[in-house]
Amino acid sequence: MSIQIQEEAAELVKPASRDFVEKRMERLRVLHVIPRLGLGGTEKGVLKVIRGLGEDGFAHRICAVRGIDTEFAKREGIESKAHSADSLRAGYQFPLFRLKKIMEDFRPHIVHSRNFGALEAVPAARLARVPVAIHSEHGYELEILRGLPMRRRVLCRSIYEMADAVFTVTDDLRKFHAAQSWLPADRFRVLYNGVDTEKYSPNPLSAAQVRDELGVPDRRFLIGSVGRLVAIKDHGTLLRAAETLVLQGLDVHVLIVGAGPEMPNLQKYVAGSTNLTGRVTFPGDSERVSELLNAMDAFVLPSICEGMSNTILEAMACGVPAIVTRTGGNPELIEEGRSGYLFPPGNVEMLSTLLSRLAESSGTRHEFGASGRRRAVEQFSLAGMMQRYQEIYRELASRNGVKEGN
Repeated sequence: MSIQIQEEAAELVKPASRDFVEKRMERLRVLHVIPRLGLGGTEKGVLKVIRGLGEDGFAHRICAVRGIDTEFAKREGIESKAHSADSLRAGYQFPLFRLKKIMEDFRPHIVHSRNFGALEAVPAARLARVPVAIHSEHGYELEILRGLPMRRRVLCRSIYEMADAVFTVTDDLRKFHAAQSWLPADRFRVLYNGVDTEKYSPNPLSAAQVRDELGVPDRRFLIGSVGRLVAIKDHGTLLRAAETLVLQGLDVHVLIVGAGPEMPNLQKYVAGSTNLTGRVTFPGDSERVSELLNAMDAFVLPSICEGMSNTILEAMACGVPAIVTRTGGNPELIEEGRSGYLFPPGNVEMLSTLLSRLAESSGTRHEFGASGRRRAVEQFSLAGMMQRYQEIYRELASRNGVKEGN
């Protein structure tokens, strides 16, 4: 239920010292609700928002509907900010009232839920009388690519209409969710992700050190990918393309950074391929993604579908030419023929052709890398992302009666 808005225009026009204004300002309390707290793109996005907005004007907490990876929370230093609405029982979960209790304890001004697995947070926010409820969708799952089940469509529509705002991270996702929930596209906003262009930046010295550590010769063409090793990422297409290049006589090496359930299958495929022997490295999850990206001659994301890939942005910011699938939000990031190439999902032949083209032209690699870096800085900076989040949070808080001193 909204709090009655009280106009304070008269106060704003009076002269006031900076100290006086700061004392009257109260931080907006934001509860970020996600399906599960662990390593993943959505989780990285939440941490970007929390750290980017800082603690001066905001107070943040994270609530995981279905559990917390305690090691991840500890590593990221967010144990004290994390809550779980998980019942700890196997099977069907109904977290509505556990979410409501967490909200009543924290008393947020804003609840921001992300993805279908956290959708219950919106009605919970209404029950807890939170002034602002926001929901956002950040990606695809394999099982929804052909459309949502009818029951899920009905549920999404009803809860989207209950929220003060709904947004997606790409225009492609906006169109998909609008169509699936029978709502007009203008009911959804688009807030693009951003990348830290200082942390992720070109570093030739780091590139040479990493290649030396990996045992990759300077002249060997290093193809890399970063992301969770899950079926939707389709790393098998990358490995098959690398085999094709080796058969064509190109000296290539593949670096697949990340962990996940597909790791054993990918390693088994490599072990069974004489063409890939000694040419593939799986370093697992890494805290050195920027350094590893810098070592790559080309970045590949072969996903079957994609929301808005943080790793594409990170590769662009590091000045690495990218070859990614023409799906989801990828074409909104990569300018084809300027900062990289696009290819149809699963098309091994086209991927190997495009990789061969980059391998044979250092000039094209440099041109694409520089263009991608410029685009990341100008269009997808972390500062721009923080500005967009701050604007939507403050706009909705003001509209719903959250005022100084609450």
